[in-house]
Amino acid sequence: MGEVHVFRESGYLGAEGRRIPASEPLEPEGGAWLLSPGFYKAVFMDAVHIPENTVATCFPRSSLLRMGALLGCAVWDPGYRGRGEALLVVGNPHGIRIEVGARIAQLVFIRLYPQLGERYSGVYQGERLAREQV
Repeated sequence: MGEVHVFRESGYLGAEGRRIPASEPLEPEGGAWLLSPGFYKAVFMDAVHIPENTVATCFPRSSLLRMGALLGCAVWDPGYRGRGEALLVVGNPHGIRIEVGARIAQLVFIRLYPQLGERYSGVYQGERLAREQV
């Protein structure tokens, strides 16, 4: 876990466009976030590069599930580079505490045959990476 954000407005997803809602990072206290029940944006600490002949998906670690929280992830496309995001849903009525740097997800890679003709070049390419990392 690299960052935890709270949503500050509504989002929009249409047939031809989208507007991702503004969010604000929460500051950890004593090296951890104490999260009440609700919905949060989880920003991963580690940057990834998905090879061009591979897709990936992430799953929550079982410890996260056992403490009453879920992680919603999407497919990570071939060629994606960046520090991705997921939706963290805290369902435990008593909340949860997560340390900065704690492992919350497992990334699973799936090799594609034959290799796709184009790699990912969408709006999220290079998110949260310095220009030289893209």
